[in-house]
Amino acid sequence: MTIGQRVDADIVTAMKARDEHKLTTLRMVKSALKNKAIDKRAELTDAEESQILSTLIKQRRESVESFTKGNRPELAEKERVEIGMIEGYLPKEAGEDEIRTVVQGAIAQLAEAGTKPAPKDMGTVMKIVQQRILANGLRADGKLVSEMVKAELAK
Repeated sequence: MTIGQRVDADIVTAMKARDEHKLTTLRMVKSALKNKAIDKRAELTDAEESQILSTLIKQRRESVESFTKGNRPELAEKERVEIGMIEGYLPKEAGEDEIRTVVQGAIAQLAEAGTKPAPKDMGTVMKIVQQRILANGLRADGKLVSEMVKAELAK
C-alpha cells in the first residue's frame, strides 16, 4: 500500500471518528501529493511521496521554531502534532549512530578508490551517503548528515 493510499484510508477513518485536526492535516498531505502528481503528469513513486512528506515536515519544523520565538506555544504544539501525524507515513528515521556508520563507510569507500577524501569532496560523500540511507529504507535529516560528513572529513 502506497503512502497516498494509506492517507486516503486514514482520511475516511478520521471522518468517521470526527477527528477534525487529523482530517485537516491528512487532507493537506493528500493535496500536496496530488499537486505534485499533477505537476509531474504521472503517478508518484514511493521515493517521491516520501520526499514530499519530508518537505512538509521540514516546513512544520520551521513553523514550530517561528511560533516558539513569537511566544505562541499553542500554535507550536499544533504544528508538533502535525509533524507526528506526517512522520507516521514515512520510513523509520535513522539514528545518529546509523548515520555515522554510513558516513564512515562512504568515506572508506572513497579512500579505497584513491586518496583520502578532504573537505572539498563533501558533495561526493553526501551523494553516496544519501543513496545508502535511502537504499537501507531509512530517512535522515539532511542538516544532520551534512554536519556529520563535515566532522568526519575534518578528521
